[in-house]
Amino acid sequence: MSVEKTEALVVGAGQAGLAMSEHLGRCGVPHLVLERQRIAERWRSERWDSLVANGPAWHDRFPGMTFAGADPDAFVGKEAVADYFEAYARQIKAPVRCGVTVTGVQRNTGRPGFRVETSDGVIETTALIAATGAFQRPVIPAVVPPGAGVLQIHSTAYRNPGQLPAGAVLVVGSGSSGAQIAEELLRAGRRVYLSVGPHDRPPRRYRGRDFVWWLGVLGKWDAEATPGAEHTTIAVSGAHGGQTVDFRRLAEQGMTLLGRTEAFRDGAVSFAPDLAANLARGDANYLSVLDEADAYVARNGLDLPEEPTARLIGPDPDCVTNPLPRLDLAAAGVATIIWATGFALDFGWLPPGACDRDGRPRHRRGISAEPGIYFLGLPWQTRRGSSFIWGVWHDAKYLADHICKQRDYLAYRPAAAGPADPP
Repeated sequence: MSVEKTEALVVGAGQAGLAMSEHLGRCGVPHLVLERQRIAERWRSERWDSLVANGPAWHDRFPGMTFAGADPDAFVGKEAVADYFEAYARQIKAPVRCGVTVTGVQRNTGRPGFRVETSDGVIETTALIAATGAFQRPVIPAVVPPGAGVLQIHSTAYRNPGQLPAGAVLVVGSGSSGAQIAEELLRAGRRVYLSVGPHDRPPRRYRGRDFVWWLGVLGKWDAEATPGAEHTTIAVSGAHGGQTVDFRRLAEQGMTLLGRTEAFRDGAVSFAPDLAANLARGDANYLSVLDEADAYVARNGLDLPEEPTARLIGPDPDCVTNPLPRLDLAAAGVATIIWATGFALDFGWLPPGACDRDGRPRHRRGISAEPGIYFLGLPWQTRRGSSFIWGVWHDAKYLADHICKQRDYLAYRPAAAGPADPP
């Protein structure tokens, strides 16, 4: 059987893979992009029906294309985001092959590059880019056993309130997914319990500017990773035209807030006594952004309207001042638990050396400790914005530049006869 060869092989045709393809193409590096399903598949089949982008259309995009027909300040729906990536792939003529799964990678013996086993045959490549992104394997903590008598699903399996059995819903996780799903269920008339862990809670807008603009001018998108920051949960939403996530407001509307989920025993879920502290942490983050924004306006003499009401934080509702330590699922009528608890990375198909013993990539700014392998789309890969559409585009350029430099070194051949050494 013949073996196909290419100079660079990109695994994954989501935002990371397409950004990588664009920069490799600009550098003139022959390459292929393999995608096991469709381009931007996770946007289509692993997100809920009403999901919209968390950033406005003017910001959450690649530099080379706007969202056709969209208001620049709108939050684009998930299908439109997937369509955008498909259109972008056509625009840059990305050499994408869909329906191809990578099953294993081995380093070549005695020569550069890798032998990549796929569902469509063997491909040899000099550079291998793992562009499978940050949302690979959904994580459901082993807290509530399968036989507890309730439906348990990850947020990737949630589509809409109508898919769930009748009854109350416990949503675990207060990031963007958990907050938005819980609110959608509340608006649909469901009894909703939301387990709130530590989180940041930026303002959606302030003084006439979206928070993505503030984080940009304040330099926060380019902030490098600090210990613990890589795992910060951020509660922000583009739903309903974009709004600041306000857990107290949700409680006033009938949602029951709970502390961080800890354990399950005798049909009841128990929660840590940290609800008030978690809300206070979110408030502190919110107010700190307002403080920095005000200082920036004053320092630069900007004509942006003051917004004193933005600093008003409502009183704690009863579920915060008298939090439930445990929730008997049957007594509360809970029929479904939705785990909005994030994802784990899965690079088991890469050769030994690319990841540590815990499966985490061994890399610096996406350049693997295993020469010839690259990572793209990781949270905090180079900066806070690395896993966002525009951020991954810049990281891809950095990796493409590195690949080109290595390519030039490998192409070097010394002159046939150099000058003689002096006697």
